[in-house]
Amino acid sequence: MSAATSEPARTALMLTELRLPTIGRLWPEFAERADKEGWPASRFLGALLEHELAERAKRRIERHRHESQLDLAKTLASFAFAEVPMLSKAHVMALAGGDAWLEKGANILIFGPPGVGKTHVACGLGHALIEAGYRVLYMRTSELVQRLQAARQSLQLPQALARLDRYDLLILDDLSYVRKDQAETSVLFELIAERYERRSILITANQPFSGWNEVFPDPGMTIAAIDRLVHHSTIFELSMVESYRSKQAARRQKTQRADDKAERQRQSSDDNQTQEDAP
Repeated sequence: MSAATSEPARTALMLTELRLPTIGRLWPEFAERADKEGWPASRFLGALLEHELAERAKRRIERHRHESQLDLAKTLASFAFAEVPMLSKAHVMALAGGDAWLEKGANILIFGPPGVGKTHVACGLGHALIEAGYRVLYMRTSELVQRLQAARQSLQLPQALARLDRYDLLILDDLSYVRKDQAETSVLFELIAERYERRSILITANQPFSGWNEVFPDPGMTIAAIDRLVHHSTIFELSMVESYRSKQAARRQKTQRADDKAERQRQSSDDNQTQEDAP
């Protein structure tokens, strides 16, 4: 093998060793273009590095989105803010940037009856924050409590809390469905206390604070948990609004009926045309 032939292979091996797959894929094409157009070395190198960084950012976002367990369909772009007039779109979009409130470990609390869009807004914020470079984890509160209970029983609770600490935002959906008759629901308080003023939590709940005595083992723990959550928080109350979920279902049903009608008309037209064409 000649030196001219072996050089590209050697370069490819070094790029693989350095874990630069995008540059490894693009550099022959860019080198050919640079030779034809007379690029200076700095432009050639800069172009390759820009593409490598862009691809890394894309892969990181995809990886973080996958690990977040967020519903892919529930984004801010797909949320009909006009149907929930007490929810300020401008306020939500400002929170979607994440910078200020996540840096100080502030929280978001979303209250309202079932079906008004709490989970959709929470997931939409989660997706936006992932796009902005943050790590997010979505879980049903009852599921997380069960996992933390199991961790405590196996003497692994500190390690479990440390793993959750990797996430800039922890979304706990449907807190009101957790009940204190479940063993060791105090693990939820320990999670809140552990993240206080360091890492952010977003909670959705059907019940106002007055109903949280059914969640924590005793009134003192309830007060302490609420105090930590509201100290640095944004609170949205989505009450007095027709079910967002019902509206969405009605809209889908209306669209489906229109599509079915159009399909029947098309089939009828095709049948009539067939009859006319028949000898």
